[in-house]
Amino acid sequence: MSNSYRALTRKYRPQSFEDIVSQEHVSSTLLNAVQQNRLSHAYMFCGPRGVGKTTMARVLARVINSIDDQIDGEALNQTLNIIEIDAASNNKVEDVHHLRESVRIPPQNGRYKIFIVDEVHMLSKAAFNALLKTLEEPPEHVIFIFATTEPHKVLPTILSRVQRFDFKRISVDEIVKRLEKITTDEGISIDHESLHVIAKKADGALRDALGLLDQAIAFCGDNITYKAVLKTLNVVGSDRLFEFMDCVTRQDTSAGLHLIHTLLQEGYDIQEFLVGLVEHLRNLYVAKQGEEMILIEASADTKANYFEVASTLNSTDIMRYLYLISEQQVKIRELSQPRIAFELMFLKMAHIEPLDIKKKLIEGVKNLPSGVERVHTSHSLKNTDNHASQFETRVGTTQEAKQNQEPVAKPAAEISTIPSDPATKNNSILDDLDLGAPSLGNPIKTNTDSIKSTENEDIQEPSQKPSGEQTQPGIQDTTALKSQENIDKNLSKVDEDTNTKNDAWDCQNQLSFHTIIAEWPSYLKGLEGRIPKILELQVERVKPVELLGDQLILECNNPLSKQMLDQHARELSVFLKDHIGVMVRLKININNKKTAQTKEKNPYDFFKELVQKDPILKDIVDKLGAELEY
Repeated sequence: MSNSYRALTRKYRPQSFEDIVSQEHVSSTLLNAVQQNRLSHAYMFCGPRGVGKTTMARVLARVINSIDDQIDGEALNQTLNIIEIDAASNNKVEDVHHLRESVRIPPQNGRYKIFIVDEVHMLSKAAFNALLKTLEEPPEHVIFIFATTEPHKVLPTILSRVQRFDFKRISVDEIVKRLEKITTDEGISIDHESLHVIAKKADGALRDALGLLDQAIAFCGDNITYKAVLKTLNVVGSDRLFEFMDCVTRQDTSAGLHLIHTLLQEGYDIQEFLVGLVEHLRNLYVAKQGEEMILIEASADTKANYFEVASTLNSTDIMRYLYLISEQQVKIRELSQPRIAFELMFLKMAHIEPLDIKKKLIEGVKNLPSGVERVHTSHSLKNTDNHASQFETRVGTTQEAKQNQEPVAKPAAEISTIPSDPATKNNSILDDLDLGAPSLGNPIKTNTDSIKSTENEDIQEPSQKPSGEQTQPGIQDTTALKSQENIDKNLSKVDEDTNTKNDAWDCQNQLSFHTIIAEWPSYLKGLEGRIPKILELQVERVKPVELLGDQLILECNNPLSKQMLDQHARELSVFLKDHIGVMVRLKININNKKTAQTKEKNPYDFFKELVQKDPILKDIVDKLGAELEY
């Protein structure tokens, strides 16, 4: 390295159009304009910091006036024909008046007198207006070149009088290539990963990258290492980000909290870490797509790590993590204890169940036998639904009766001639009657004559056997007696259930809608603690509208409420029976008028309202990071 130190940003400032990085669309246009002698009287260079706006203006001035390359770009301002003005410190009307007086003086040598006005957006409105006439019709020997990072602050009347060129941000790969060339010329040893760290930290500005490289050289000397770069620039390395996400996916809260403690002890800023974490998750999402690795600005080894880790994650889980981090970035700026908020964010991420596990649970529930749900419902209503438990006992007794009604050692020929067991016929009749949930709107009608005729046919069947077959009279008589006893029992059960349902039908005829309205408040109060809180809130919002036979019409406000109430209609009917004494069926309708008024409210807003009203649901959202998927 040279003994006379000069900052890299000044030492390696481009002297020609070819040296300017990543702005070929501007340099080629200006070079063609010079060669074709089609120079405009005013140019406007716009773009972010450190991408070469002022450098491009100096190079253009050098080419126009054919200035020797031995004259440094910074020395151009010392010539009489190229004048640089800082608009931040010369933004008054008097400064523009002085500029207008200077415009009248022709160039001492060369073709043009060039005025380079840097940060032109800092001029006051009065100064802009004073410059308008001179800018629109300047002398033939004058060219204005304006540079600004905020073109939206420049008056439209100024923009309409210039040729505008927009400079783009410099990519990480282009910055890395430029830094490699400079470090080679300077004799600096640095690894490729460190160059990527510097280039990403520069955020598209080559001037910033050269400044960071200068800082790394001052800290490390001629041999720059990756760890030293992370330390001197206070940059969160990709290895720490991978480690953090590994703690999240493994749900290792202890290791994650220790990692956060280490990061803070080393002086890392929480906001900077969250910014790096968002970019890290973005890269994981891109790597999950497989074919878009070119969108990740990192070294080849780091890209391979992204691809490997992304294969173990679900895209939806990555988006859920991004949502939590983005939400925390906004909140953490206003908190007095950002560390606690950061740790809580990590715990939420660690306790979120991966989507794959949720899918397995859902598939497991779908594959459950059909009878499981009914058994679970009967157990949950054990203390309130005595009728349902009696139904289960009755069904069990009927099944035992079926087994006891099997004939003892019947010959094969005799079995083939008997169409069916009499008890089985009566059991089929019992099955047709919904004893567990009687329908009050359909009175039961039984055909006793058909049952008796069936009874007679079954009793007479043994005497109709073909001649030549030997039978056992004793066994035949015993079987007939048992069949007769079973028939009498089943007929008595049918009559008893029929009378019960007819009594319920009579009660229904006496039940009025006003009775239900009067008992509705006590019914709502009785639901407290017996059903989930979220279901209780939905029931409180519905309104009884009409009683049609055995059907009570309820009215709700939205499809979500209707779906929840339809799923628990049977359970709610049983609870209502305790208050009105009669079993009614619930039918839930949606109030179209209210729905039309609240149509603009999306499911997410409705979910947020539920979270605020239901403490249990709010606790689930806060601790486990639950969210609505729609």
